[in-house]
Amino acid sequence: MVELAPLAPYGGLSLFAAYGGLGLVVGFVAGLLGVGGGLIIVPVLIMLLHTHGQAVGMEPQLALGTSLATILFTSLSSVRAHHRRGAVEWPLVRRIAPGIVLGTLAGAALAARMPATVLKIFFVVFLFYAAIQMWLDFKPAPQRGLPGRIGTSLAGGVIGVVSSWVGIGGGTLSVPFMLWHNVPLHRAIATSAAIGFPIAFAGAAGYVLGGWTASDLPAGSLGFVYLPALAGIVLGSVLTAPLGARTAHRLPVRPLKRVFALLLFTLALRMVWTF
Repeated sequence: MVELAPLAPYGGLSLFAAYGGLGLVVGFVAGLLGVGGGLIIVPVLIMLLHTHGQAVGMEPQLALGTSLATILFTSLSSVRAHHRRGAVEWPLVRRIAPGIVLGTLAGAALAARMPATVLKIFFVVFLFYAAIQMWLDFKPAPQRGLPGRIGTSLAGGVIGVVSSWVGIGGGTLSVPFMLWHNVPLHRAIATSAAIGFPIAFAGAAGYVLGGWTASDLPAGSLGFVYLPALAGIVLGSVLTAPLGARTAHRLPVRPLKRVFALLLFTLALRMVWTF
């Protein structure tokens, strides 16, 4: 349930400023590298919640639900920009969306009942995978055409489940899937941005419902979506995403991706240290 009580004694405005600062970083990185911010939002939110004694034992669920809710807002501008360029494969979005929605809802429902340690371990393993993928700049060679409706829906289900457990819009999985099936890179990225919205919508809804009756959540929680963190991150990211996009045109991409990979490695090791 929503409890809009004051945020004190757990940091008040200073904690909201931390969420805004996280949003500034996430927006800049998203604009710079074209990646979603979930891989940064989730571990940092878990650390902030743990440090301030909030949602004890449920920090991963609250961080994941909040991360997916931010994508609801941040994906819209990205999709609009790609759509204007005619780069989104909308027929593919329609084919994969049912599996995406069902998989994300199922994954969120399961995550709401999982022990926090299991979710943390899964997230850490995925962080290492994403860091290695980013460091190597992995792009699978095209092998075949896209599968039929059933195969595409099944792939969407897997992408949805994993995305709901790591709090991302699915691009780390959906882009390689499309590249492997002969979708050109720029169209794969654009289509992945469009796929991110149903993932975020279904994931956020699943975490809201999954945490609706949970007790001991911090004030301002809507189920497993923490509204103060959501507001701070969205506000911060809106400010810096355009700056990141402009910077991307002035700097080489490969070294930037390796810097981001090192950041992901660091966050993963930090989470392992706190187990």
